[in-house]
Amino acid sequence: MATSGLASLALVFAQLSLFAVGGANAVIPEMQRHFVGVAGAGASGPLDAATFASLIALAQAAPGPNAMVVGLVGWHVEGGLGALVATLAFCGPPAVATLAVGRAWGRLRATGIGPIVIRGVAPLTVGLVLASGWSLTRAETAAAGPHALPLAITAVVALGALWRSSAGMWLLASAAAVAVAIG
Repeated sequence: MATSGLASLALVFAQLSLFAVGGANAVIPEMQRHFVGVAGAGASGPLDAATFASLIALAQAAPGPNAMVVGLVGWHVEGGLGALVATLAFCGPPAVATLAVGRAWGRLRATGIGPIVIRGVAPLTVGLVLASGWSLTRAETAAAGPHALPLAITAVVALGALWRSSAGMWLLASAAAVAVAIG
């Protein structure tokens, strides 16, 4: 484990943490771009798209926060110390920013700017999470081949559920039926 590799890992995750509005899922496309598309090399070899998607799936399936993917990527790239460095670099800057902003938030909320900020950040969060889904779907459809259609159906249903929240369960049930029928 090279120190420069750990420093580079810390820098990447510290930067990602500053625009992870809505959680780690919001920065998955940038994480994928960096560790699969650009850098790709670490102590245990390059991260390919299938390995990256597997790390995402493992983090989502395990109980706990979705930020677990940060530690998994750090571990895969730089070993155990890489997992620790990546996690601290991803969680540290937002914690400091939360403490700093939290002091001023009460005053902002009272002025009427607070609700405006909340309404402005909500679409940003949804857009970042949708970009994560799109990025992972592209990686999976390339690997899945004939199974790409159920993934596309799921994406369309998710968008429909966002558009019309009252129809969410019916949309999910109908998409599941179509996915089972297709195979």
